[in-house]
Amino acid sequence: MGTIYERIDGRLRAFIEEQHVFFTATAPLSPDGHVNLSPKGLAGSFAVLDETTLAYLDLGGSGAETIAHLRENGRVTLMWCAFGGPPRIVRVHGTGTPVFRDDPRWAELLPYFADEMRARTDLRAVITVRAERISDSCGFAVPLMEWQGDRPLHTQRFARETDASFAAYCEKKEQVGASLDGLPALPLPLPPLPPGTEGG
Repeated sequence: MGTIYERIDGRLRAFIEEQHVFFTATAPLSPDGHVNLSPKGLAGSFAVLDETTLAYLDLGGSGAETIAHLRENGRVTLMWCAFGGPPRIVRVHGTGTPVFRDDPRWAELLPYFADEMRARTDLRAVITVRAERISDSCGFAVPLMEWQGDRPLHTQRFARETDASFAAYCEKKEQVGASLDGLPALPLPLPPLPPGTEGG
């Protein structure tokens, strides 16, 4: 039997912070729109801000569906699965907000993340999620898998970019400025990284 939680603390917070991957699900308001599901990982790119607020870094990539959906309606579900140890699935339903480079909150949020993450030039946004429903379930059907480590490919790929070249990269990608359904996604031209932040 699943449990509903009022806040993210204690063993629940520890479980979330111990997982190496989580999933984000969003959708546009249109019944004909594309539902999106994305895996998220990379050590140091996720943080619990307080008992009802989570955040993760949106990094360079070939699309921006999550950002587009959050800009339109804010609905998001985050999910963690135990691939090792006792079986468990945790879901957080909430309201997500993309915080872009030119937002005053940018400098307040970056210190929550690892140094090597803050130094990246491919930081596109910080996604904050205000939890409205927090629950878990058994996870009996989730397979047992052994974690080997983060893949280095994403970090290696975007380590070659400067702030200016990454902005140019974003402008060339078809589904970065707009979603598959034509919703506004990442603001382009991409605002430069603010002076004083590690990547700026």
